[in-house]
Amino acid sequence: MKRKDKARLLLWGLGILLPVMMLFSIATGPVTIPVSEIVQVLLANVGLAEPDPGSRSALIIEAIRLPRTLLGVLVGSTLAVCGAAMQGLFRNPLADPGIIGVASGAALGAGIAIVLGGMLPFTLPDVLKAYSVSVLAFVGGFGATLLVYRIGTTANGTSVATMLLAGIAIGALSGAGMGTLNYIADDAMLRNMTFWSMGSLGGANWQNILLTAPFMILLQLLLIGRSRGLNALLLGESEARHLGQNVNMLKLQLILLTALGVGLAVSLAGMIGFVGLVVPHLVRMFIGPDHRYLMPASCLLGAALLLGADMIARVIVAPAELPIGIVTALLGAPFFISLLLQQRNRIG
Repeated sequence: MKRKDKARLLLWGLGILLPVMMLFSIATGPVTIPVSEIVQVLLANVGLAEPDPGSRSALIIEAIRLPRTLLGVLVGSTLAVCGAAMQGLFRNPLADPGIIGVASGAALGAGIAIVLGGMLPFTLPDVLKAYSVSVLAFVGGFGATLLVYRIGTTANGTSVATMLLAGIAIGALSGAGMGTLNYIADDAMLRNMTFWSMGSLGGANWQNILLTAPFMILLQLLLIGRSRGLNALLLGESEARHLGQNVNMLKLQLILLTALGVGLAVSLAGMIGFVGLVVPHLVRMFIGPDHRYLMPASCLLGAALLLGADMIARVIVAPAELPIGIVTALLGAPFFISLLLQQRNRIG
C-alpha cells in the first residue's frame, strides 16, 4: 500500500475512533451511563429529542462528563500537534513541546500562584483566586519560551541548537525556583503543587471550554497550515530557503504557536507528559514524516490517547481518581525507552 493511501486510511480510522472514545469517556466513571442514554441527552441538547428534566444521567453528562471529555480532546490534540511541530523544527523524533522551556516555565508560574498567592496579607476576590493558577501558568510558560527564543536569536537568524541548550538552562532555573517554593510552602500548598504537577482533567467546566476552545482550535489549524514548511525543514534550512521558505519567520511562528498552545493546555490541565512525544512518533512510524498527514493525524490520536488515559485514571483506583499525568507517564515512559534503545542500536 502506498504511503499516501496508508495516511488517508489512518485519518479515516482515527476520525472514527475519536467519537467512539468520546462516547466511552462520557459513559465511564463512578456512575456508568449507557451509550443509549448519552445519545438521548446529546440529541436533546441540540433539539433533536425530547429532554428529560428529571434525569440524573443528563445532569452528570452536561455538568461533568461532557466538559471533561471536551477538555481532554482539546488538551490531547494540542499537545500532540505541538509535539509534531517541535519534532519537525528540531528534526528530532525525541523532541517534545517542553523542549523550549514552556512546561517548566508554566510549572514555575503555577507554583508562584499557589505558594505566594496563599501568603498574601489580604484575600483575593473569588474570581481572581479561581483563575490565578491558570493565568500565571500560561504567563510563565509563554515568558520562558520568549526568553529561550531571545537567547537563541541573533542578527544572523535563530539557532535551533542554541535554543535547545537555552531551554535546558531555563528548565534548570525553573526547577531551582520550584525548589525554593517547595521550601517555603506549607503542607496544603505542597499538596496543591504536587497534584497540579501530575495533571488532571477534573477541573473542566463550560466556562473554561468556551473561553479557550476557539484559541486552541485556531492554534492547531495554524500549526497544521505550516506542514509544507516543516516538510521543507526536514531537508535542511538551506534547502528550505531554496524552496522559497522564510525559515526564520517559520521558526518564529512555530515557536510562538507551540508556546501558546502548550501554555493553554498546561494552564487548563496541569503537567501532562509524553503525549507530545509519543503520539507524533507513533503516527510517523505508520505513515512517514509527511507533515500534511502527520499533523492532523497527531491531533486525532492525541485526543483519543488522552481520553483513554483519563478513563484509566478514573477507574483504576475507584472511587478515588489517579492523576492523569501518572497514567500518561506509565504508558509513555516504556515507549520512550524503546525509542532510545532503537536509536542506540542504529548508532551501534
